[in-house]
Amino acid sequence: MVQYNFKKITVVPTRENFIDIILSRTQRQTPTVVHKGYAISRIRQFYMRKVKYTQQNFHEKISTIIEEFPRLDDIHPFYGDLLHVLYNKDHYKLALGQINTARNLIGKIAKDYVKLLKYGDSLYRCKALKVAALGRMCTVIKRVGPSLAYLEQIRQHMARLPSIDPNTRTILICGYPNVGKSSFINKITRADVDVQPYAFTTKSLFVGHTDYKYLRYQVIDTPGILDRPFEDRNIIEMCSITALAHLRAAVLFFLDISGSCGYSIAQQAALFQSIKSLFMNKPLIIVCNKTDLQPLDSISEEDMKLVMEMKAEATKTVIGQGGDSADDEGVLLTMSTLTEDGVIAVKNAACERLLDQRVELKMKSKKINDCLNRFHVAMPKPRDQKERPPCIPQAVLEAKAKKEMKEEKRKLEKDLEDENGGAGELEKEEGLRQEQEEDDDFDMDGQELTKEEKEALAEIRKKKNLLIQQHRIKKSTAESRPTVPRKFDKDKKFTSERMGRQLSALGIDPSLAINRARSQSRGRKRERSPGQGGSAGADAMDMDVDQPNKKLRALKMAKKSVKKRNKDARRGEADRVIPSLKPKHLFSGKRPIGKTSRR
Repeated sequence: MVQYNFKKITVVPTRENFIDIILSRTQRQTPTVVHKGYAISRIRQFYMRKVKYTQQNFHEKISTIIEEFPRLDDIHPFYGDLLHVLYNKDHYKLALGQINTARNLIGKIAKDYVKLLKYGDSLYRCKALKVAALGRMCTVIKRVGPSLAYLEQIRQHMARLPSIDPNTRTILICGYPNVGKSSFINKITRADVDVQPYAFTTKSLFVGHTDYKYLRYQVIDTPGILDRPFEDRNIIEMCSITALAHLRAAVLFFLDISGSCGYSIAQQAALFQSIKSLFMNKPLIIVCNKTDLQPLDSISEEDMKLVMEMKAEATKTVIGQGGDSADDEGVLLTMSTLTEDGVIAVKNAACERLLDQRVELKMKSKKINDCLNRFHVAMPKPRDQKERPPCIPQAVLEAKAKKEMKEEKRKLEKDLEDENGGAGELEKEEGLRQEQEEDDDFDMDGQELTKEEKEALAEIRKKKNLLIQQHRIKKSTAESRPTVPRKFDKDKKFTSERMGRQLSALGIDPSLAINRARSQSRGRKRERSPGQGGSAGADAMDMDVDQPNKKLRALKMAKKSVKKRNKDARRGEADRVIPSLKPKHLFSGKRPIGKTSRR
């Protein structure tokens, strides 16, 4: 869990913005009207309230800035030294100290002027004291303007720092520039560190995360370090030194045995010897990278000797952890980030070494005794020599068997092809099967059709397919094709005579179909029911006949009723309402005397 989140620090305003924020808030949140006719106690109270409120706002704003910035003495030493390297601890403390002094000065100014306002004898004098108090407070803020700007720059830079947890499982990658550190972290994590074929591409710490044995590991890519005195190292190199000094992590020291980084193995070995004091009490692994360019076995004897010396130093860390000196398999590893050969082995070795060390440290701590007292592992003793295998009920076994039968893999077309000798054989069988089905189609009700009936059936199927295709074409163009009533059918596609000709051509008597179509198109008159009487039936028929006229009369009456309203252009209840978003009387502003006719 990350303990420090520098992204939540509030923005530090400039001195001009600071003054504008406070004075505008005072103007908005306090009364603004006072008259010289008021009692002097009321006038004093009016201006004392403004001075106190302004001082209170300044105090709250400055206190927020001071409290949210981290105190270098209270945070983890890693972050303390990192902030010192990046921003200079003395300048940082000096800026915060000046802000704190400004807060105290504003408090004193407010206290003094409130005391003077108690003895103000007129509105003019009280107002002058209030103006002087607020002016002196703003002058104090103007004087600390450079400190506010400096703290804002630090806040922006701290928000871009990676979220590093100093107490979690950490793998630290270090070495000369351009030896493959960033390529390695890109391979084992989802970090996207820029990789370029020149030195010092990485200029700050980068963090990625990887998993090993269901545990999350933090991988830190450090900038390259050069072999030179401590005083001559720049800020980029000091970030790496700070991480090596303060983080309890497994260290991977990268060696470029091919020399393509621009530094020889002797120079890299000298760097290792100069910073080996930072590897104390940490699992150390020497990683020989770029074996695709030059294998470890093909380097010269002098370079091999230097590599073996570094391996001996790394073996001491194994002995320091309580391991055996003969167990040095995971101390010197080779890999290539280009071909990814050995990358996972290096990651697994580092995670395993770090995990062993953390478990061993926890076992040696005093807290483990409190935990062990709570655990009790019960090991049952056999009461006799009889074996008691697990007993599974028969119903459970049957249920398992049924489940397995259900889960049997369904045969796919590919499986059938393989069984029948390939794709071609199955296609032949499929063709034969379809031909057989076509022959079977002519067998209806178990009887063979005659030649004429087969021809008629084939003609009907052909006509059916044609109609289906025409329907699909109409459906696809339905959106762009206009709907035309049948009475405007110029092509005479839907006449009963044409239907009769088509049915006669198919050998079917069309008389019944034509009569049915004519009766439906003309409609049937409503016949009088035999059970009704004469006069009642006549009245009912009169009402049915008169129905269309009544509908027309109702429509005419409706049109006539809205005619006058439409003529006057008045809004009805069904009309759409668009309310006025800016009423004139609310947004016209103040009017001078004699300008009442605003419309």
